[in-house]
Amino acid sequence: MRYPNMKDGVFLKRPNRFIAHVEVDGNEEICHVKNTGRCRELLTEGARVLVQECDHPGRKTKFDLISVWKGERLVNMDSQAPNKVFKEWAETSGFFQGLRLIKPEQKYGNSRFDFYLETETRKVFVEVKGVTLEEDGVVRFPDAPTQRGVKHLNELMACLEDGYEALVVFIVQMKGVRYFEPNDTMHPEFGEALRRLSQRGGEVIAVDCTVTESTLEAEERVEVILGPGL
Repeated sequence: MRYPNMKDGVFLKRPNRFIAHVEVDGNEEICHVKNTGRCRELLTEGARVLVQECDHPGRKTKFDLISVWKGERLVNMDSQAPNKVFKEWAETSGFFQGLRLIKPEQKYGNSRFDFYLETETRKVFVEVKGVTLEEDGVVRFPDAPTQRGVKHLNELMACLEDGYEALVVFIVQMKGVRYFEPNDTMHPEFGEALRRLSQRGGEVIAVDCTVTESTLEAEERVEVILGPGL
């Protein structure tokens, strides 16, 4: 995916989950933060960031905060991006041989999943999670407790019982990482649910991204280490 109208900036502060103050072209601007996670290791005072100018009628802010430099690594932190780049990857990577249907926001029973896919031989419900938390080349999810995430995993287990395939895809919004693991320290219940899903036949994969100042593209599989017993 491509981001037009990008500008360099310097992060100043984040008074709440939804907005950040960023210096852009010498002026202090209020930017919409497209990620409600904590992102404390990314949004540090003085960090170099990239913002997208979005001068649309009715907007309260002129800019969206899209990505941030963490040392020499550019990390995309747009939480709306993973579903878009997964769809592009699913259609072009060859991971789903003979893909003939990819439907976003698919309802099933009382649940709604990010995607439903069909090939000639497979019927798959998919949940996509964006990953921005990195330490020493290890990426983890989540960066804050997520009961919603646990609920999604439990709902995927119900799909398995009904004869469908279940897939969780962690879109790593950066390049050059070593492996992915669930963040058991932050939310052990999520890690336990992910391991149960895998034990019952669900598939868990992670895919890294090439990130530039104006693009984001899912690219290569990353090793997944689920933890005890797996």
